[in-house]
Amino acid sequence: MTIREIVTHPNEILRRKAHRVEKFDKELQTLIDDMIETMRAEPGVGLAAPQVAVPLRLIVVEYGEEEQDVSPKLYVMANPEITRASVETEKGVEGCLSIPGYVGEVERAVEIVVRGQNRFGKPMKVKAKGWLARIFQHEIDHLNGVLFIDRTDKVWKVEEETQAVQVSKAE
Repeated sequence: MTIREIVTHPNEILRRKAHRVEKFDKELQTLIDDMIETMRAEPGVGLAAPQVAVPLRLIVVEYGEEEQDVSPKLYVMANPEITRASVETEKGVEGCLSIPGYVGEVERAVEIVVRGQNRFGKPMKVKAKGWLARIFQHEIDHLNGVLFIDRTDKVWKVEEETQAVQVSKAE
């Protein structure tokens, strides 16, 4: 496994719509493993393939509720689509590994259902709420060339000592 370089704004790959994953081959498995290692090394809670300069519809998410004494759950999803989103929304502070040092307040659906394929191409569905739903929406935005700064009018630079806490919560 290799830690890959994270592409940062304003690199134009972050603004392009990513391509469907068609082949679930050894090359894709290597990419997935590298993305997981890269996400954990940063540290982040989500990463989309375009963030490591690969224009594929592929995300990795690892998150667990802090109150629960359980290890975070890892999700790998190819070709994710939000098939249902709650009418109820809430604002939350998000950061992004591709926009280091900045955060913004973004309004997102509180609950969503995401359908896609697992790392081997088998269909999968995730029902997510709260921060997990926020992370999935953020990562799926990356696959459509959308960044959190496009969804907010309030972005600010994070102080060095609080950056690790806020960014690790929001991405």
